[in-house]
Amino acid sequence: MPPNKSLSAKNLESLGVERLAELLIEIGDANATVKRRLRLELARAQSPAEVAHEIRKRLNAIARSRSFVDWQNRRVLVEDLETQRRAIIDHVGKTDPNEALDLMWSFMALASSVFARCDDSSGTVIGIFHEGVSDLGRLAQAVKGDAKDFADRAFQALIGNDYGEFDDLFVTLSPALGDAGLEHLKQRFVALSKEPVKKLPEHERRKIGWAMSGPIYEDEIANRHRAHVIEIALRDIADAQGDVDGFIAQYDAEARKAPRIAAERLLAAGRPAEALRALDAAEHKRSGWPEVEWEDARIAALEALERSDDAQAARWSCFERFLSARHLRDYLKRLPDFDDIEEESRALDFAENFANLPTALMFLASWPALNRAAKLVMARAEELNGDQYEVLSPIANALANKHPLAATVALRAKIEFCLDRARSSRYKHVARHFQECASLASSIADFGKCETHETFAARLRRKHGKKSSFWSLVT
Repeated sequence: MPPNKSLSAKNLESLGVERLAELLIEIGDANATVKRRLRLELARAQSPAEVAHEIRKRLNAIARSRSFVDWQNRRVLVEDLETQRRAIIDHVGKTDPNEALDLMWSFMALASSVFARCDDSSGTVIGIFHEGVSDLGRLAQAVKGDAKDFADRAFQALIGNDYGEFDDLFVTLSPALGDAGLEHLKQRFVALSKEPVKKLPEHERRKIGWAMSGPIYEDEIANRHRAHVIEIALRDIADAQGDVDGFIAQYDAEARKAPRIAAERLLAAGRPAEALRALDAAEHKRSGWPEVEWEDARIAALEALERSDDAQAARWSCFERFLSARHLRDYLKRLPDFDDIEEESRALDFAENFANLPTALMFLASWPALNRAAKLVMARAEELNGDQYEVLSPIANALANKHPLAATVALRAKIEFCLDRARSSRYKHVARHFQECASLASSIADFGKCETHETFAARLRRKHGKKSSFWSLVT
């Protein structure tokens, strides 16, 4: 029996400890990531304190590095950072969460120096630091230390959040901060907001760019950034504290008109009357695409105020304006027994006569009301736009089994559009549609006023016979 050469722990054990150690040294000499991993494992075998010491050494080395990391060398940096992050959690965190928390703050402090010399166009590196933020939250809860100390560290992190590495810090750190920590953090940002903005003498100001309005100065950008950080921080703190008014106050008057800014927060706080007033005061345009957030927030406010009839009228209005299936279903399920059947029929009649044909077809096919969808295809066949494949393809698929003629009409619209405009990039798909039409023809007992498949094919041959790149795909 030939020897088993597959790589497995059992087979490698047969090499013996000494030979395996030699191989690891050889591999480590050729791969810095492996060498660092081996050092961590040796430190782990000694004590958690030794692991922490080894991690700190490596974090300091990364912080001191100045070499630029392009996309080709990014993988080595990513592996190094992830190795250190995992070591903090797996090797130190399980035995000494206080030390692990301090190490994780040190790890996060690397972000500015790393991004200053790294191409992170793929977003891989920032992803590792976002994982580090999540780790901070878990470790802070395990430590259960002084909430004000956590708040002070969070404050320093947020005002230095130059690359977005701490964007989710509030979400992950709020449980550890608690009421006392959040209030302390709030007061620190309030105090910062009251500090006067530094104004440099004109000769000391540094131009870093130009805009239509004139030069862009470095101190202007810094001051705007500070104001933005304070605004976001106070908003997030108010949200975490359940302070609806404080949250809304951080937005300007125009932004407060958005339903997610005011109405949804007021609704969640049990203040539906104020939410409805905020919505009614908004500059809301009722044309074009539906503003679903606005509509849903208003319906929720009406329901919370026990104005059920008005809420039902709002749901029906959404259906009438946008053929919103979700709002229609919500409307129907609130009706008394048997009334819903009559109202559904009225809604489907309305949908059949809706001005926008693609919207009507998609609604009827998805409801589903396939008989009505097929009827609409046949009645308005001349209006079908063969370029709207994102509409006609699902319509044809939905109708193929029970309404093959209507499905054929939808497919033919796509075929003729592409051939008439010589859209050769779509010929492969159009050829498939042509073959689908041929297949559907056997299920059609009466083509009525429509051409049979043979007549349709013959007309295409006469009109587009020279488009050999298409016909080669169907013959």
